[in-house]
Amino acid sequence: MSDPVLGLVALGLLFIVIFIGFPIAFTLGAMAIATGFIALGPRIFDLAVLQTFSVMRDTVLASVPFFLLMGFLLEQSGLVERLFKGIQQLLAGLRGSLYLATLITATIFAAATGIVGSAVTLLGVMAGPSMIRSGYDPKMCAGAITAGGTLGILIPPSVMLIVMGPVVGVPATDLFAAAVLPGLLLAGLFTVYCLVRCWINPKLGPPLPMSERPTSLGPVVKDLVLGVAPVVVVIMSTLGVILAGIATPTDAGAVGCLATFILTVGSGRMSWAKIKKAAWQTLEVSSMILLLVVASNLFGSVFSRLGSAEFLANMLTGLSLPPMLMLIVILGLIFVLGWPLEWVPIVLIIVPIVLPIVQAAGIDLIWFCTLVAVVLQTAWLSPPVALSAYFLKGVVPQWELKQIYAGMMQFMVLQIIGVGILLAFPQLATWLPKVMGN
Repeated sequence: MSDPVLGLVALGLLFIVIFIGFPIAFTLGAMAIATGFIALGPRIFDLAVLQTFSVMRDTVLASVPFFLLMGFLLEQSGLVERLFKGIQQLLAGLRGSLYLATLITATIFAAATGIVGSAVTLLGVMAGPSMIRSGYDPKMCAGAITAGGTLGILIPPSVMLIVMGPVVGVPATDLFAAAVLPGLLLAGLFTVYCLVRCWINPKLGPPLPMSERPTSLGPVVKDLVLGVAPVVVVIMSTLGVILAGIATPTDAGAVGCLATFILTVGSGRMSWAKIKKAAWQTLEVSSMILLLVVASNLFGSVFSRLGSAEFLANMLTGLSLPPMLMLIVILGLIFVLGWPLEWVPIVLIIVPIVLPIVQAAGIDLIWFCTLVAVVLQTAWLSPPVALSAYFLKGVVPQWELKQIYAGMMQFMVLQIIGVGILLAFPQLATWLPKVMGN
């Protein structure tokens, strides 16, 4: 068996073992070392050490724990709940007000952190009971919550974009800038869809009952100020300085993390137990992500050293497909793989494999990365393995899984429309990075 074929066999075995349920990081590491030992001999151990040190010296990855801790602190502090309550009360007399409040809160929360699981869970806890009491349609409720929650994977500061930057050799700041307009476009599509559906059929989202509406505007304004101001400060202290070129993502993440800590502690809603829980969650998730980055980097190095990546790239480019059709095929593959897999193995394994094909086709890398992010976000809403459905079902057990799936499918169609718009107008992803660069 030739070295390139050995690499492809290892890749196939890797996906089979992952689908069975083995831990991804350990599977990646074991497969890389085993395949490398067969082809390269004892040198694989030297390669493993060098690759590990190389990855761990990447200062951009140091921003991952900072952004994760920001999100977990905001989740534990209850500031996002106050934000949702304020928007809900302000729009109480509007049809579909709870959909709108959910999506606005989701967009702001996504801009403060990039954690999909926490966002869907938190939105379900906040919005689910109010929607049930108000007689909202369970399908659209589930769709709005899950779709809004997945915006965190795209809207900066997205952890996925931080990890993807070094993989494709594009600065994370450019990817952050590229994701802003597509993220707002999708949030806008979700909002317009909900409002139009409620305007056509008021039963889908009736106004809040009079008993749940505020008697005066003062408490509503207070909740909005106390809920919005801290989050805006966090966003400006992180995303703003990154896009303005004042600081790197790592430096901005540290500043934002400190600002979040001060604001959440100053809110009076934090306790030592909540701070400890947020820190522990950050340690767990960041350790998992960084271990996956090391293992996948080692596997990718072995895969490339065997010539498998070049072999696969030559085979696909030999099909002589037009660049746009080739791009659609690659995105379709990523979308299908996004059903059973999380974004980490796709970004760290599949993207490096198809990267030479994308470069050979002359496709803009910033545009490509943004498309990958939107497609992976779409996969979070794609039954039957959509993890968002299980996050929501866990906190709103009253809704049946088939209702949640039906609602997610509606918003998945909107996601596909968003992908189509981004394919037709690459400037949505490339314009802002150019402006910020100039």
